[in-house]
Amino acid sequence: MIVGVVGCAPAVSDRPLIVVTTNILGDVVSNVVGDEAEVLTLMKPNADPHSFEISAREASRLHGADLLVSNGLGLEEGLQQHLDSAAADDVPELVAGDHIDVLDYSAGDAAGMPDSHFWTDPARMIDVVNALTIAVTGIDGVDGAAITENAASYVDQLGALDQQMTDAFAGIPDDTRALVTNHHVFGYLADRFGFRVIGTIIPGGTTLAAPSASDLRDLVSAFEEAGVRTIFAESSQPDRLAQVLADEAGIDVSVVELYTESLTAPGDGADDYLTMMRVNTDRIVTGLT
Repeated sequence: MIVGVVGCAPAVSDRPLIVVTTNILGDVVSNVVGDEAEVLTLMKPNADPHSFEISAREASRLHGADLLVSNGLGLEEGLQQHLDSAAADDVPELVAGDHIDVLDYSAGDAAGMPDSHFWTDPARMIDVVNALTIAVTGIDGVDGAAITENAASYVDQLGALDQQMTDAFAGIPDDTRALVTNHHVFGYLADRFGFRVIGTIIPGGTTLAAPSASDLRDLVSAFEEAGVRTIFAESSQPDRLAQVLADEAGIDVSVVELYTESLTAPGDGADDYLTMMRVNTDRIVTGLT
């Protein structure tokens, strides 16, 4: 007798499907949704949200989602064709950037364009969670009361994070509250907690841009004028450019790695949003004091 083989194809969940573009939002959505729906996060750990790609199977599942959650504001550049296609097919969508007070880039090639890196401000993430709660409770098959309870608990954690960051940053002297980073990623953090972004090595809102020699010279001048001695390099990008700037400046500087645009794999230091923000806060305080 021939016995049929089972389990060769992945099981299809009977729960609603929520597809999320970035892993930072994926973590936030998972905390709100709990067990009420399947959450598929497209962006892998340690990836670059500006340029990551997805498989054909993931693209197919995206079109069958009960809700598609994206960052918006131009962040998911490599994924935009899939997002546009899903919108054309009327896939229900929540664009996080539509539910926050958006800042524009103030300098560089992207000056005047919307800044997509709102997650560096936990208060704005609370706005996203509130919008997400409404969207998810409207999905057939989920327990709205459970979603509301999960969301309230997570909002409390975000509020506690915001207060922890406020308290920690209060110890940094006003004259050293200045940030130099790989590219424009801390505008919202600076706005929320009273920092100055004195320059970025990549003069735009995307890691796909590249600095010129004059960009580096201008940044060296700003760096020296501000008197800071720390460059913050993103974990999703090599710190080569930051090291070049340190060499170009000809002064003693430290290059400190931050987790800014991607979560890490489990156990690698920043595998959830709250941990990522706390680690970054500690490293910024240490770097500037």
